[in-house]
Amino acid sequence: MLPGPWAAGCGRGCGSLVIHGLINRAIQTFLRDTYGAATWRRIAHEAGLGFDSFEPMLIYRRAQTIAVIKAAARILERTPDSLLEDLGTALVSSASTDPVRRLMRFGGVTFVDFLQSLEELRGRGRMAVPELDLPDLQLDEAGPQMYRLTCVTNMPGAAHVLMGLLRAMADDYGALVVLDYEGRSDLGEAILVHLLDQNHATARRFDLAAPGV
Repeated sequence: MLPGPWAAGCGRGCGSLVIHGLINRAIQTFLRDTYGAATWRRIAHEAGLGFDSFEPMLIYRRAQTIAVIKAAARILERTPDSLLEDLGTALVSSASTDPVRRLMRFGGVTFVDFLQSLEELRGRGRMAVPELDLPDLQLDEAGPQMYRLTCVTNMPGAAHVLMGLLRAMADDYGALVVLDYEGRSDLGEAILVHLLDQNHATARRFDLAAPGV
C-alpha cells in the first residue's frame, strides 16, 4: 500500500483539482529521460492516460497526474516521494532544464537570498503563465541558521519535489544544508532547512545573460 497522501486525498489546501500541462510534461520528461522511452510508455499505459505525451499548455485532471506517479512508483519499485525528490533535483541540475535553474538563481546572490525569494515564486510563475498554479510557499525562521518552508498546494508530494530542488540549489550556491521533511499539517507540508555553512564550496558559475545572448 502506498503511504500518506498517495493512499488518500491531500486534505486542506488542495484547492483546484486540475494540474497544468507544464507540470505534467516536466514529470514525463524526467521519467522518459531517466528511465527510457519504453518505460515511460509503460507508465502512461498503466496510469490509464489513453495517450503517451502531455501537452504543455493544456490543463489536466489532478487524478491523471497522481495516477502517473503511482504507476511510476510501482513499475520502478520506488516510493512516490523518492521519485519526486529526484524530479526536483533534475529540474535544476540537468542541461535540458537550465531555464529553471536560471529562474531560481535570479532569486538572489546567496542561498539565504534564494530561500527568501521563494515566497514570490508563485507570483512570478503566474506572470509568465497565468494558468500555472505553483505551490504557495511561506518561509519562517525556526532558529539560528534554521528556516521552515511551508508548502500549500493541490498536489500531494509537491514538498518532496521542493526538497530535491532545495538540495540541488544548495549545491549550486555552494551551501551546506540539512533538510528534514516535517510532514503535513493543517497549514500544509513543512520542510526544515538547517543551513550549516553558506560558503561551504565554490558556487556554480551564474551569468545574468543567458548563454549565447
